[in-house]
Amino acid sequence: MKLQLALDDITLIDGLVLAEKVKDDIDIIEIGTPFIIEEGMRAVREFKKYFPDKEILADTKIMDAGAYESEECFKAGADICTVLGTTDILTIKGCLEAAQKYGKQVMVDMICVDNVPKRVAEIEAAGVDFIGVHVGVDQQAVGITPLDKLAEMKKASKQSKISVAGGINPETVKRYKELGADVIIVGGGITHAADPVAAAHAIAEKMR
Repeated sequence: MKLQLALDDITLIDGLVLAEKVKDDIDIIEIGTPFIIEEGMRAVREFKKYFPDKEILADTKIMDAGAYESEECFKAGADICTVLGTTDILTIKGCLEAAQKYGKQVMVDMICVDNVPKRVAEIEAAGVDFIGVHVGVDQQAVGITPLDKLAEMKKASKQSKISVAGGINPETVKRYKELGADVIIVGGGITHAADPVAAAHAIAEKMR
């Protein structure tokens, strides 16, 4: 089980400083979508340079031109890029082809996918082995949590690693572990905590 730090609403310098402080408790550093909008692949290159032993995930949420866009991520140093589960299967296959070329991984983000069992079967048949349960911040604002989606995903999946994101904090992480998540993704629960180092350590301890 791995802990992924999601860096979204943060500057490049502040993100690097924070990651240095919590690096002993995290396994994957996510360059979040807002971060990429602000800094582009520069952020991926910088984090890979300063944290070569950590997996770097570029949360690109690719929707088209899968092979080209994912290759840009991998050339910049990303170990994992994300593609949306709502896109065409050809786009997902393009991402997988680029990942195979570079020896990297693709995570399919299942945000807003309606028929989860059907889509999981389709993408696993295409060769996907890393799927993300994702309840976005707008859905969290009205009280939706990823717990039910995680249980549904675990039931539908035959082979994939499952990551989960959506408002997870030290008080809730135990339940996600019990449901069998392979990767716990935490953003604001660490970056917006009064003591981010203590929060990261508390989550990591409960995961163990």
